[in-house]
Amino acid sequence: MKNHLVRTHRSAEIFPREEHLAWRIAEVATDPVTVAPETEEMIVNRIIDNAAVAAASLIRRPVANARAQALAHPYRPGATVFGVDGRFSPEWAAWANGVAVRELDFHDTFLAAEYSHPGDNIPSILAVAQHAGRSGRDLLRGLATGYEIQIDLVRAICLHEHKIDHVAHLGPSAAAGIGTLLGLDAETVYQAIGQALHTTTATRQSRKGEISSWKAYAPAFAGKMAVEAVDRALRGEGAPSPIWEGEDGVIAWLLGGPDAEYSVPLPGPGEPKRAILDSYTKEHSAEYQSQAPIDLARRLRDRIGDLDQIASVVLHTSHHTHVVIGTGSNDPQKFDPRASRETLDHSVPYIFAVALQDGTWHHERSYAPERAQRPDTVALWRKISTAEDPEWTRRYHSTDPGEKAFGARAEVTLKSGEVIVDELAVADAHPLGARPFARDQYIAKFRTLAEGVVDPAEQDRFLEMVQRAGEVPAGELSELTFTVSPEVLARAPRSSKGLFR
Repeated sequence: MKNHLVRTHRSAEIFPREEHLAWRIAEVATDPVTVAPETEEMIVNRIIDNAAVAAASLIRRPVANARAQALAHPYRPGATVFGVDGRFSPEWAAWANGVAVRELDFHDTFLAAEYSHPGDNIPSILAVAQHAGRSGRDLLRGLATGYEIQIDLVRAICLHEHKIDHVAHLGPSAAAGIGTLLGLDAETVYQAIGQALHTTTATRQSRKGEISSWKAYAPAFAGKMAVEAVDRALRGEGAPSPIWEGEDGVIAWLLGGPDAEYSVPLPGPGEPKRAILDSYTKEHSAEYQSQAPIDLARRLRDRIGDLDQIASVVLHTSHHTHVVIGTGSNDPQKFDPRASRETLDHSVPYIFAVALQDGTWHHERSYAPERAQRPDTVALWRKISTAEDPEWTRRYHSTDPGEKAFGARAEVTLKSGEVIVDELAVADAHPLGARPFARDQYIAKFRTLAEGVVDPAEQDRFLEMVQRAGEVPAGELSELTFTVSPEVLARAPRSSKGLFR
């Protein structure tokens, strides 16, 4: 890996295009390096993971509405949309599938200077691969780039510090991945990256206060914008330049300011794209930094015994966990029994309370209104707080995988005065956790979440196809989806018609 110093440059400075971060990324995207076997295996795992969570969310209102918008744009050759037959314009397929993948906040994650769900790259890159008639080998190369670029940007450039939503790293990564997939030249990829960043940079209010369905729509929008950016760049249209480093660019006015510097690591020429191997998926449908606390709560139940004897619980954790999903956010909605599902899955006090009581976690039952409003749950929930611990913050930002941690130390004070203490650094499903996810676990997650939604024979067909993704010939990637019966789709809530239909 080579580190690239990125800073603002005045318009009068001599700043060759070859030194722009967008050009450096375009060079990575156009490097015809082979995908390593272990990277290919993990990409397949994540395609399975995305399909699993899409199946579980298929009849939820935001997903049904995004699908209805896509279905209003049939197109040939086009791309597929989860749950239905037919082919649709690739940017709209990316949109619908992106919402389905993100709706339950249940797929993969990478956390560093910024946070991300790099699996959000898959819907847009796969949609273009289907539309363009590419092969499975092309798809794997494109996805390796998408993961690499998003994760490398996340390692180096903090967005949330400046209240910018993390999908600002997704637009450029998806555009770069599509560039690799299609075998585009560096100039075209460079322009697409600039356009994608410019159109996907927004504030992170979508993940603050009363969180709405836009939390799921935001990454899908970034993927859709990446597809459109590539289309425009292919037609010869340009982008604001230099997009990151310009005098009125992203760094100067949206991030650290004119004096800020960032060191962005990128693979050198001929170096394999392996960043996906540093990311991790979720066993539980909740914000990633609550994965270890859920496992910790399950472990603590037997030690505590009667939960009515709890006087208080303090979760000592990283700054990021404290201010994003903990009491350091100062969001009263995180203690509101009538809050939206999107808000509750960003409330670690709620999540820890339910995990303590139930000893498990479910993507629907754990968020049901009647579950959140149970009087004993509300009483326990309001006894739980978070506190920043400098050591947990240091470990959160550590670059040593063996030391990096996203967990917490729980201090449970009983009414008797007894204090029970336990901690967990990483979730059980993490690569360094008690039960790391491998192919069998990804398949089991798919089977569990697809049950009652996708017919068993269709599950088998999809899993057989995806596990030989690298062998799929050109023009046959439309098989990398699943359909469901009309009866399943009919269970989705009806909504008002929009502009398109």
